[in-house]
Amino acid sequence: MSAAQTQKEGSEGGWGCLEALGLSQKELVLAEALQMEYDALSRLRQDKTTASSQTGPRPTSQNRSKTPVASIERPRPTPSQPVPAPLAGGALLRGLSGSDPSLNQPGGSRAPPPPVKEPLYILDSPELTKIHDSPGSGSGFQPKGFLPLPDDIPPAIPPRNPLPPPSSSENPFLPPRGSTMPRDVNLFTPDVDQPKVTSTELNYDNINESLSRLNESRQGPRGRRANGDQSGKPVARSKTLPPQVPPRTYVPVPKSNKNQRRVSADPVSLSSRMNGFGYELFQVSEERDEEVAAFLSRCPVCPSGSSTVDLLIYQTLCYAQDDLDHLDVDDYLLKVCGHDEFLHNSQTLAGLEFVLQCLKFDWDIRLFLTKRSAISTELARTKEDDETASTMNHSILLQERPIKQTVTREALTLLLDTFHNEAESFLLSEVELSLHVERLVQSVKALCSSLAAVETPDVTSALSQLPACPCRLQPKVLKDASVLAVRENREKVVEKLTAAILDLVELYCSTFNANFHTTPQSHCCTAPVQEAGVVTNVLSFNVYAAHRIPITWAASYEGFFLSCSLTHGGAELCAPQHTSKQSVSKYLFHLVVWDQRVCFPVQINQLPRESQLTVTLYASALPPPGGAEEKGKQRRSIEALGWVTMPLFNFRHVLTCGRKLLGLWPSTPGSGNARSSSPNFSQPDSVILQVDFPTSSFEVRFSTPPPADFCPQYDFSRLDTISQIQLQDVLHKKAAFWLTSDDKRLLWEKKAFCQAEAAALPLVLSSAPCWQWACLPDIYALLRQWACLGHLDALGLLHASFPDQELRRTAVQWMDSISDPELLDFLPQLVQALKYECYLDSSLVRFLLRRAIGDVRIAHYLFWLLKDNLQDSQFSARYQHLLAALLCCVGRGLREEFDRQCWLVSILAVVAQKVRDATLSNRQCVLREGLEEMKQFFSVNSSCRLPLNPALLVRGINIQSCSFFNSNAVPLKLSFQNLDPLGENINVIFKSGDDLRQDMLTLQIIRIMNKIWIQEGLDMRMVIFKCFSTGRGRGMVEMIPQADTLRKIQVEHGVTGSFKDRPLADWLQKHNPTDEQYDKAVENFIYSCAGCCVATYILGICDRHNDNIMLKTSGHMFHIDFGKFLGHAQMFGNIKRDRAPFVFTSDMAYVINGGDKPSSRFHDFVDLCCEAYNLIRKHAHLFLNLLGLMLSCGIPELSDLEDLKYVYDALRPHESEADATMYFTRLIESSLGSVATKLNFFIHNLAQMKFASSEERPTLSFAPRVHTAKSDGLIRNLYICRHIRTASKGYAFVVKVERENQQEVLLVQRTFEEFHELHSKLRLIFPSSKLPNFPSRFVIGRSRGEATADRRKDELNGYVWHLIHAAPEVAQCDLVYTFFHPLPRDERPGTAAKISWSPVSGKELGEVKLSISYKNDKLFIMVMHIRGLQPLQDGTDPDPYVKLYLLPDPQKTSKRKTKAARRTCNPTYNEMLVYERIPRGDLNQRVIHLRVLGDGAFWENTLLGETFIPLKRLIPGQHWVDWHQLGTARADSAH
Repeated sequence: MSAAQTQKEGSEGGWGCLEALGLSQKELVLAEALQMEYDALSRLRQDKTTASSQTGPRPTSQNRSKTPVASIERPRPTPSQPVPAPLAGGALLRGLSGSDPSLNQPGGSRAPPPPVKEPLYILDSPELTKIHDSPGSGSGFQPKGFLPLPDDIPPAIPPRNPLPPPSSSENPFLPPRGSTMPRDVNLFTPDVDQPKVTSTELNYDNINESLSRLNESRQGPRGRRANGDQSGKPVARSKTLPPQVPPRTYVPVPKSNKNQRRVSADPVSLSSRMNGFGYELFQVSEERDEEVAAFLSRCPVCPSGSSTVDLLIYQTLCYAQDDLDHLDVDDYLLKVCGHDEFLHNSQTLAGLEFVLQCLKFDWDIRLFLTKRSAISTELARTKEDDETASTMNHSILLQERPIKQTVTREALTLLLDTFHNEAESFLLSEVELSLHVERLVQSVKALCSSLAAVETPDVTSALSQLPACPCRLQPKVLKDASVLAVRENREKVVEKLTAAILDLVELYCSTFNANFHTTPQSHCCTAPVQEAGVVTNVLSFNVYAAHRIPITWAASYEGFFLSCSLTHGGAELCAPQHTSKQSVSKYLFHLVVWDQRVCFPVQINQLPRESQLTVTLYASALPPPGGAEEKGKQRRSIEALGWVTMPLFNFRHVLTCGRKLLGLWPSTPGSGNARSSSPNFSQPDSVILQVDFPTSSFEVRFSTPPPADFCPQYDFSRLDTISQIQLQDVLHKKAAFWLTSDDKRLLWEKKAFCQAEAAALPLVLSSAPCWQWACLPDIYALLRQWACLGHLDALGLLHASFPDQELRRTAVQWMDSISDPELLDFLPQLVQALKYECYLDSSLVRFLLRRAIGDVRIAHYLFWLLKDNLQDSQFSARYQHLLAALLCCVGRGLREEFDRQCWLVSILAVVAQKVRDATLSNRQCVLREGLEEMKQFFSVNSSCRLPLNPALLVRGINIQSCSFFNSNAVPLKLSFQNLDPLGENINVIFKSGDDLRQDMLTLQIIRIMNKIWIQEGLDMRMVIFKCFSTGRGRGMVEMIPQADTLRKIQVEHGVTGSFKDRPLADWLQKHNPTDEQYDKAVENFIYSCAGCCVATYILGICDRHNDNIMLKTSGHMFHIDFGKFLGHAQMFGNIKRDRAPFVFTSDMAYVINGGDKPSSRFHDFVDLCCEAYNLIRKHAHLFLNLLGLMLSCGIPELSDLEDLKYVYDALRPHESEADATMYFTRLIESSLGSVATKLNFFIHNLAQMKFASSEERPTLSFAPRVHTAKSDGLIRNLYICRHIRTASKGYAFVVKVERENQQEVLLVQRTFEEFHELHSKLRLIFPSSKLPNFPSRFVIGRSRGEATADRRKDELNGYVWHLIHAAPEVAQCDLVYTFFHPLPRDERPGTAAKISWSPVSGKELGEVKLSISYKNDKLFIMVMHIRGLQPLQDGTDPDPYVKLYLLPDPQKTSKRKTKAARRTCNPTYNEMLVYERIPRGDLNQRVIHLRVLGDGAFWENTLLGETFIPLKRLIPGQHWVDWHQLGTARADSAH
């Protein structure tokens, strides 16, 4: 029986008994239809399983198990599981949105697929959300001890007779690897799938007709309002709160050994091709660097996993087709309209970021059903990519600059030939010996100059046997030139000189990336190996000289010396050693010669494997010409001129030996915390240090010792009380940056008691006294025994202070369970952590490359992050090789896409520079002319993805819609044409001249904060927009539609609008005319404003003027432009412009309260702020880790621990939640009472007046749109007939409006302030001589009295009569017709321009909210809020405060009281009152007597209400939070 027939029979049967339960027949029909879809699909799956079992086993890609988890994990095969052989097409990338196996067919054809017949929309509905939130549909949790569900199970609707899943003995705690399930929320994985055979073609007309009928039958509440998964923490703050997302639960998944495949390291010949920048790529040879070549051989390329389709496709096909036996749902995918983004069935709709964004802003969820065969696979790796060999240098084609070439073999051969000719002439010379000596020395100097201007001691010694010549005078030379008259002596000199030059060439080749060698390197026998742990020799080496000393140093400095130090993770292993002071010498070149032995008091077996030698060059600055006193002061100053750091053990863990050339990095202030372990050879003029390490007949190798067999572990409770308190105080520091030596000693001593708290591992390991070979077994045993860290906590082990390779490998292993979307959240930090790796090849590098291969989004953002870090001169070489490895792995299709993006960015950068350089009047013309080149770009490239988001695929640019912003950097507002015809144009901002890395980091932290709030069931309705840096000083920013800056909103009320309270409320009322819309906008404002207050305070975001804060018409507030953060305030002279903790002004409070008096809505706002603040404080270690990993990124305002300390102090991790709540409440009060914020806004308004365009016409603040005489009809007469009282105790005037050819008379209500705004705006357009006189605003007496209203009515009647009879350009201007056009409030009789708020509490004397707890014989009473107090007898609001007594108290010694709030009936306190030494047994007999009093200055305090609260209900150790009703004096019993 078909599903349709079953549905029909079920509907005819009727369910009268079920309808009696409140279920409509339509709902019951839908439920039965869904159940029968499940039955049909179960049979379909069963038939397929039976057929496959009869015909043979299914392919491996179909047998992989899936585990539905809420975290969108990707289970990976266990190490014992065989890895499937690569399919045809090789290692295939996941598609842009992650998911599907058959999207890349063998061969990887790049021809566009044939178009699908008819696009099919799947709109949102309540049922869709419910279906995807049903248990088992991907949002549940995998029970311990159960196998993952098989691939061929029916869709996740519970069957009538559910079958229990089979049990398994698999250990769920094994660290995961491998991948068989897609990881991303909205990404699909292209892979090669078996072709599906269908006997019928999908009828799109039937689907559209079925969907139309389905949508008609589903009239009811919007689907986006349905609460989805209920496994999260329920928060019932409002009926309009969006569905809450359950907390992530990360399930361990098996590990993968995908990286067994290797990229070929054989050299390949690159044919020249032109790239998007117009230059021809150079040809490079095989990589010669030994470490780079070894790293290259480990670059992974592997096929991605398979995935299935969404349950929503099942439902759609069920309604479209009567029989599904001949349809294979795996042939269809759901695509997000307007984005190149596809969905898969491992995630519920409620968990998709795209869906959450639509729910937040009430957008329609628009999806598109398409065939899998129609999906483009142009970005995937192809079979050709797998068969093409490559080297590292092969793929470095998109960098800002090519690899710096060293001296070529041809040039060196020519110089060597010249030397040999001169040496031959010198040998044969009998006369004019000095001339031949000069020519020989010149040839040697030319050779040394080409070989990095290095003069080795062997070259110097050989040249010293020649007589003096003009080019070399200073060093010791042969005094008796007659010795050279003998040919044998000349031959000895030439022989010695030739050997020295060949040694120099060999040294050069081993140091620089040269494409030649002197002789083939052949090692017939390997050297014997000696373990570093048994070598007792002390570390020593010889420092010969510093070469290439600039000539300016010789004239500016004296007393050059070296300071040599040994470090491990930034900590010194011993005291630094210094050389003697020397001056600059002139041999062939300027150099400083020490030729001195440096010996450290450290034995080789005491060196950790990652020990680094840092050598710093110092010199004393010569004083300028002057007096003796000044000369003496200057002579004592010592400056650091350069430094170099190198690992003592190379990437093979062998102790360094032999002669080394080390290029010094210049010592500049703010050079960053991370120091490169590579010498500086990227700068052609860097000073080169020559160091000679001891050589021996054997290799000293550092082998990793095994963990110790025993590691003690004890329960924390076994510690004594004092030790517990001390240890907890240390653990509350959350980060190792502020651990003192005593803290470290205590942690390491008590490490066996800390193992229960997994997050404490970074603190314990940072306290390890040493990391030498003998100590590692105990550390590794502790690491092995410690509970597995979550991937967020594992970030703390990737800091520079943890260089140990085994430790970092374990941390990366723990991070392997992270999902792709979450990995994107932390990708910038992981890219920075690459700087802290000792060697190029590391577990972190392999992890990032492996995940980039599996997901296009990760590959996209990793490419741009690596490319941006190429600008870091210290680490540019490392990032060049990593970028090359990424480009090798991803395949040709994605490489070409990156090429197009780089070309696009370079064009936009040129256009932005031209627009910024142009005059203000010519900028628009220059912009349009510059964007003409974009047309040429899109004529060559049919489409291009934007660097901002790889899912944004554009095909052109709308030049007419492009403009610029009048700010210092002159950002460009660009409008791109969407390649998807179902999508709208894509608007972005392109900035050139601003460093967006700080904005990018700030928005990343705010995005993570928002995810934490949602995880905890608290949706703060934050507006999260994308911002991405595409290079130093340029990048793209997402534009948020329907939003204005606070300055634009406030100046609608004049330049002093910043000091007024109504602008924001009026603006929201204008764009949300109905009560329901306005209430929803206010709710959005309360949540988003609270989130902004918390986020901006924690991050110390400064420079908060009203052009950096925006408001959407939906009420969502958000901040932009984060040029100042971590407390680095903008200065106005010596005054800080940001003097409040965060921006929270009276106009924001006006929106929240619904007027100028505090309401209970303000209580909700304070509670939201404090709850959000405390939730972030719980994750203090995460934010400290994220910011700590960015200390070396080069952002000026995040460069040292003081910047990080700002966030630590703002989070206050050592305080309790109650203390933090009180603290943040005081911050809210301080910000609200700050006048400096409004003054700052006003000054900014004045400063921005110069940018105001004369073409901008003034508008009325309360009118949502402009109306004209042509649209409304000419006004024939205006008359103010009466005035009415408003809810704000003011008056509004009712104006009768008569128009020509309209018999109906309109009545509009306008206040006197609105009339004044009309007159003020008219004066901006017309001279005062054309306008009538406006009545005076100033009155004597009460301005709100009825007599004043009567007088003003007559005066305004005269004003409007003269206005309508003025000149036509005045009487018929748009401002006048907009003013008298009816507003929604005018259509509701009896209302006025005032926000209506219902009373919050129906209690007669109000209520008080308390939080009561008892711990350690102390009673804690937090007075939180009071609502609904009554005004005083004279009608004014009281100044309430709370007084407490703990009864029985005959002596009145238990009095406690709060501070008094000023002029409010709804005060907020959040003050803690504490009673000490209260025995637990006395609680049942104790009663809290709470009195609310009005503070009187010159009279007795007034009792506003009181209550008695027995403590019988209080449970010790728990918080009792409740509202308590206030009554009259002695009205309640104390029992």
